Amino acid sequence: MAQKTAEKWKLKKWIEVYSPKVFGEASIGEIPADEEEKAIGRIIQVNMSWVTHRPEHSFLSVGLRITEAKNNAAHTELEYMEQMFSYTHSLVRRHSSVIYTMDRFAAKDGKQVVVKLVIVPFGKITTPKKSDIRRKLKEFCMVYVSAKSKDEIIKGVLDDSLQNGALNAVKNIAGISKLEVRKLEF
Repeated sequence: MAQKTAEKWKLKKWIEVYSPKVFGEASIGEIPADEEEKAIGRIIQVNMSWVTHRPEHSFLSVGLRITEAKNNAAHTELEYMEQMFSYTHSLVRRHSSVIYTMDRFAAKDGKQVVVKLVIVPFGKITTPKKSDIRRKLKEFCMVYVSAKSKDEIIKGVLDDSLQNGALNAVKNIAGISKLEVRKLEF
């Protein structure tokens, strides 16, 4: 039995995986497959700092779906981008509130985008203020996402323009300590 498995493994070849165009189509690693067509549809999870080569993105992980594979090269598309749990967990302190939002919007190019935010105010806040913050964030994200394409939204999260705009939209309701995009799904 072990002999057959070893023989199967020897038949596999290594396919180079490249990041999406929005990240410059850089090589991010290799995956084994016996046929290139079998690699299509796989999701590879990598740390964002490997893709962007920026240490401030080390708490982000991305899921890249292989959409095309030929000539020992696999091209990917961004499936999701999320903050690591250890980072979002470190934001919340005792005796303070935390607000989670999850909304689905349509981008300018017609793609559906799920935006999940985590908001940490200074200290505890009342439930009506939490509701006001969620409502304002939903309004802001709807306008922001509907005016941008998928690639522009990704760049907006990486350069913090989405987070800063959302923070400006809710800062008059309550003092906000931290506002982060917890997860972005396409």
